Amino acid sequence: MRIQFISSIHAVQAEAWQALWCTDYPFIQHAFLALLEDSGCTTAQTGWQPHHLLLWQGNDLVAAMPLFIKTHSYGEYVFDWGWADAYHRNGLAYYPKLVCALPFTPATGPRLALADGHGVETCERLAQAINAEMERLGASGWHCLFPAAGQLEAWPGSPTERLGCQFHWFNQAYESFDHFLAQFNSRKRKTLLRERRKAAESGLTIEAQAGTALDAQDWQAFYQLYQHTYHKRSGRNGYLTPAFFAGLAAALPGQVQVVCARDGDQLQAAALYFNDSRCLYGRYWGALADYDSLHFECCYYQGVELAIRNKLERFDPGAQGEHKIPRGFTPVLTHSFHQIAHPEFARAIDDFCRQETAHIEAYCEQSRQLLPFKDGVEWVEAWRLIR
Repeated sequence: MRIQFISSIHAVQAEAWQALWCTDYPFIQHAFLALLEDSGCTTAQTGWQPHHLLLWQGNDLVAAMPLFIKTHSYGEYVFDWGWADAYHRNGLAYYPKLVCALPFTPATGPRLALADGHGVETCERLAQAINAEMERLGASGWHCLFPAAGQLEAWPGSPTERLGCQFHWFNQAYESFDHFLAQFNSRKRKTLLRERRKAAESGLTIEAQAGTALDAQDWQAFYQLYQHTYHKRSGRNGYLTPAFFAGLAAALPGQVQVVCARDGDQLQAAALYFNDSRCLYGRYWGALADYDSLHFECCYYQGVELAIRNKLERFDPGAQGEHKIPRGFTPVLTHSFHQIAHPEFARAIDDFCRQETAHIEAYCEQSRQLLPFKDGVEWVEAWRLIR
């Protein structure tokens, strides 16, 4: 067996990578990771240096994990700034750190691929390699963000688990948006219909389009919308480049949709979606101006319609956002795992996460009580099922 850390996804053939992962989850696709690199989004300069972990048995790839050397905590959505600050106040370096994640993507999914017949022993070999690499790099720890259920069950060393909360929409075999809306209590239903009416009265033409239907000018316009809105919210530019958006539809054909709001031929606002065979993922939004309820229409209601039309099980609209609850998005527990090299900080962080868990679980349950559905409607305990 041979362990390898690679500084570019191009160091492994796409066919070998794809065959091992065997999933249509968009963000782990070789083409998607390659596009992030080639467009300048994931580099040492941006603080997202690829450092993917591979395990070979002869010429066969038998295990893989997307890894990055991080020199900051931006673009992760599992917030550890307080941990970094504690390190700094004690004269220690929190960065670099090793992060197993998909950049800028807080979407639960596969983070570890194992070939058939590889389990606990292979995970032990990978964990040993990561520990040795952490020491070589002087990394403060290893972090696995938003892994799918069961991904780390065989992982040795019992890394600290941390919970988070998101809000997802679940398809209950809806035949239409009206069918979904019929489950709401009267007051909440009227509020939602009023928002959709305001968006419709904006004078813009709102339409969901396949990514392949947009031309180069459209993608350049989307980039400008994305940067305008990102800078307005955060005071800084987003990581994603014009080249990333220009290459997206070709990298993931059939898995990219854009909800466009146009004034004639001019793109005024847009929301970007990805999908696999089970789930819709809402990712990026931008607008040139504020239109009443347009964000809700493009980022949530159009997404629900896309999910219903394509018979998808779930719609993950992104991180955070309590405003999603009254619009029918159910609280969901997310998970991350953290292995800290410094023994005293490892104990302190483990204690913090254990105390935080009770609050997160209580918050999820309390949020669930605020859902807009009628009394007596049966809903899955989704927040306990999605991992």
